Amino acid sequence: MRSYLRIKSPWAQLGLFFGLVGVSILLTSFLSAFILLARGASISQLSNMDFSDPKIIGAMKVVQAISTITIFFVPALVFALITFQFNQLFFLGAHKPEKNSYYLLALLIMFASFPFVSWLGDLNQQIPLAKWMVDMENEASKQMEAFLKGNSAKDIVINLLIVAALPAICEEFCFRGVLQRIMIHIFRNPWAGIIVTAMLFSAFHMQFEGFFPRMFLGIVLGALFWYSGSLWVNIVAHFFYNGAQVIAVMYYPKMVNENPSLPWLLVIASGIIVFALLWLIRKKSNSTFARIYEFEELNERNQFIA
Repeated sequence: MRSYLRIKSPWAQLGLFFGLVGVSILLTSFLSAFILLARGASISQLSNMDFSDPKIIGAMKVVQAISTITIFFVPALVFALITFQFNQLFFLGAHKPEKNSYYLLALLIMFASFPFVSWLGDLNQQIPLAKWMVDMENEASKQMEAFLKGNSAKDIVINLLIVAALPAICEEFCFRGVLQRIMIHIFRNPWAGIIVTAMLFSAFHMQFEGFFPRMFLGIVLGALFWYSGSLWVNIVAHFFYNGAQVIAVMYYPKMVNENPSLPWLLVIASGIIVFALLWLIRKKSNSTFARIYEFEELNERNQFIA
């Protein structure tokens, strides 16, 4: 049988992927500045955006959508085209799960996680941060509040597309489809790879007051992908979580900066339900390291056979 990998070393794969992401960030920075200038922003506004100007917000939404695609999806796609000999998207996980029940379980997990994630957010906000971190956090909050203003049907659809759907698709291909696959290969341990990927997933967003909640969600999404083997399960779960937040913030803007106070029993129940559902998915799954990482040749045990 022929090998399905052009690049077999996971360390070489990691170097290639980080290089692609770095180039994408650089090119996206220039493209974003060009778009903002073309849409009427001045040079001075590039470093100090006026979030009250509807034209600036409209331009920034375009930039946000393009940036999500170019920074996350494009490097993942180019990585797949370079690394895999054939069926590139399939090897990233773009195929049906072995069991359709994973979709329902993934949605239940994300729904049940809200109280526990909110508690992690409160915990995270108790940690003192450097001034530059606080400034970045405040700037990100102002931008998100400006993005999500308005509650017409058109506003909801646009915000769901830009803030929920595109990140769900592009980030899952990037972090779970590529980075987690590489990390598990490097550590030769699924949970080590899942946790390290979740840390990088959270750190990359550069929102430090939300580091722990986003890392927890990264771990949950990583486990969903490992046990289901399908990025579509992850994309549905990720979109549901993002979409629920978008709609909540549009009607309750304070949620951008404040986590609702919740009873301890609800937080504890939330954590127990999430871990119980993950355990159930694990029991249903056939994923093992040997089954997935037979990287020399395709064989009858390899989960990624098309």
